[in-house]
Amino acid sequence: MGWTALDLPAQPGRSPRTAELAIRFGRLSLSPPKATSKTCPEPVAMRYVDLCEESPPEGVTPVHFAGGEPSVRRRLLTTLPVETAADALDVAARYAKRWRIEELFRTMKRKGFDIEGLQITDAAPRNRLILACFIAATVVMQMVAERDGPALRPLTGAFDASDRPLLEEISRRLEGRTARQKNPHPQGSLAFASWVCARLGGWTGYYGKPGPIVILNGWTEFQSLKQGAALGRSMALQEKSDV
Repeated sequence: MGWTALDLPAQPGRSPRTAELAIRFGRLSLSPPKATSKTCPEPVAMRYVDLCEESPPEGVTPVHFAGGEPSVRRRLLTTLPVETAADALDVAARYAKRWRIEELFRTMKRKGFDIEGLQITDAAPRNRLILACFIAATVVMQMVAERDGPALRPLTGAFDASDRPLLEEISRRLEGRTARQKNPHPQGSLAFASWVCARLGGWTGYYGKPGPIVILNGWTEFQSLKQGAALGRSMALQEKSDV
């Protein structure tokens, strides 16, 4: 058994706080169902990991890492060796990455690119469109990963270098008077562009962090603004040449 601290960000109706989680781990055996006992006669040896807040503040729901009601005490099961608290935290960290995969699929499905609604029966064009959606969803997930600017990745990780002036102009127009409504990231960084897309997608700058759907909506809006700006420049050049 051990202990670890988990920082919880502010959410509507909840102040930020640090939860102290108890780390429990051990071994167990899963017996096969009776219907499959002939093909799988031996129990399967597993390790379990359980991270749960033992003493939450009064009136606050305890944090349980595996999700669900604390009374249910769901556990993470793994075939990896778990002999120490550090091993247990490594398993938990691996499990936490699963959420990024879920967010990627969510971005591609109904609330995002809605690939489930495709009516194309020809496999070749359908697969190309799905691949294009997957690439675009990956770009969105890059922005989600950089929304706090941990690695200060360059803008060109998801945008053209020529997009920078437009992003900076939009950022200037979107910024409000309060500190939370200012873009805190350096110009030319992917985090700067992620902030712009989040604001275009409806994020106010307060409460929580923008998710992939919000950033996707903002990214789509930016592409429309980019096309509009290009069309405006083209029309201006055409008018100039006609004079």
